[in-house]
Amino acid sequence: MKVGIIRCMQTEDFCPGTSDFRMIREKKGVFEGVEEDIELVGFTSCGGCPGKKAVLRARELVKRGADTIVFASCIQRGLPIGYPCPFAKKMKEIVAQEAGEQIRILDYTH
Repeated sequence: MKVGIIRCMQTEDFCPGTSDFRMIREKKGVFEGVEEDIELVGFTSCGGCPGKKAVLRARELVKRGADTIVFASCIQRGLPIGYPCPFAKKMKEIVAQEAGEQIRILDYTH
């Protein structure tokens, strides 16, 4: 599995992605049960509210080899700031539409 992670730009000052990377390494969270090796292709932000740049960034991650796009927990679950992205659902929809059925979309990391 080749993973590209999209995170919330608002949380960059609070979270360096340590838990996201640990989940990949330990195959926990959304990666639990993944048998194949997991390679991190890229780690980028949504580009800021309302997340319209997420499509461009997902496209770039796929271009660089990602077969799976994961929305970090900061977007879907509001970690660590306690505020889930109000645009998460729409962002996921447009990224999934752009990526097509061949790219797996996962909702959170941990």
